Amino acid sequence: MTGVTESRLWRRLMALAEIGAIPGGGVDRQALSEGEIAAWRLVVGWAREAGLEPATDPAGNLFLVLPGRDRAAAPVLAGSHLDTQPNGGRFDGAAGVLAALDALTDLAASGRVPARDCVAVAWMNEEGSRFAPGMMGSEAFCGVRGLDAIRAVRDADGTSVGDALDRLHAAVPDLPRRALGGPVAAYLELHIEQGPVLEAAGCSVGIVTGIQGKKTFSVWISGAEGHAGTLAMAERRDAVTAFARCAAALDAEIGAIDPAIRFTIGRVQVTPNAPSVIAGEVRFSIDLRHPDNAVLDAAGIRIAPLCRERAGPCAVAVTPLVDAPSNRFDPVLQARIARAAAECGLPAMPVLSAAGHDARHLAGLCPSAMIFIPCRGGISHAPAEWAEPDHVAAGATVLARVLADLAYAESLPLTDGAVR
Repeated sequence: MTGVTESRLWRRLMALAEIGAIPGGGVDRQALSEGEIAAWRLVVGWAREAGLEPATDPAGNLFLVLPGRDRAAAPVLAGSHLDTQPNGGRFDGAAGVLAALDALTDLAASGRVPARDCVAVAWMNEEGSRFAPGMMGSEAFCGVRGLDAIRAVRDADGTSVGDALDRLHAAVPDLPRRALGGPVAAYLELHIEQGPVLEAAGCSVGIVTGIQGKKTFSVWISGAEGHAGTLAMAERRDAVTAFARCAAALDAEIGAIDPAIRFTIGRVQVTPNAPSVIAGEVRFSIDLRHPDNAVLDAAGIRIAPLCRERAGPCAVAVTPLVDAPSNRFDPVLQARIARAAAECGLPAMPVLSAAGHDARHLAGLCPSAMIFIPCRGGISHAPAEWAEPDHVAAGATVLARVLADLAYAESLPLTDGAVR
């Protein structure tokens, strides 16, 4: 059994959480920020102590490599992300990166050289809080989205991803640069569940069957500014009242399509946003999710017509941003995760991911799977996010066992659940 030193992994999680720490135990360490650069330096230092080879790529992904016997063979990757929401927690993403690093540290210490390179990876901008949409690093790596388009995206202050990437790379000039993308033999990702299912069932390990589909949209409503005291109601083109009608209609119709649908208006920007001025413009975001792609598509098709029907005298434009169909993870890797949990005496169960993860994109490139661990109350993206030390250790132990199977297998992909 590949062991995981709980105290080392836990200490590192808590040390990493100090970078970008905010009141209440939370973390603000957004993508390509000074905080994330500091996190890179800390994690790279741990990797070098273990004898791993750190590197980066043009998309700002971080790789920590345990060299294998055949350096030309497709590598095995395991990881997650280091960036957080602006009011995020200690475990989202970080647990997956550090669990992968912990597993590779043990493999390196064993002195047994793997058959192929084994890599812990931290993907750039999974969260999408500073630069939207998220998962930019894994998208670029997997060829889902072009790097030029990603570099052109700007944050709320006008800083482009390209400029932020250049600053990141300038801050770590000693890291070798590898080419973007390439073949991958398999990918594993450990993550907190971000939901209440595992905790309610008393299970330490979730075997993730797949990720529900997601669509996002940006909606622009254009009216006309006017004086709040002088313009008659019948003459107004009030963008806020148009937004209110659109939001109510969307919530009523889209939200009622299916009990499993998730419809959210998460961001609203009003211009000029002054107390005595009729709003001339409203921009808002829509996040739409469902595990069935047919239901998701049917709901997505209704958004633009509903907005046009309810905008009244205002103009409206609906721009699709993300269209990520639901996916299923590799059944052989799922079976191996289940076996590893059973071998360790850990209660496990299958679970569908309601949240998106970088593994969605890797699943289109290579056999991929995810391991969930419980989080208290299902809370995530908040300072109250919490995972118990024994749950972190349990998930990391299972990850390490499966990663060792992949590392020493003479051929991949695995064709059954047996240990090689």
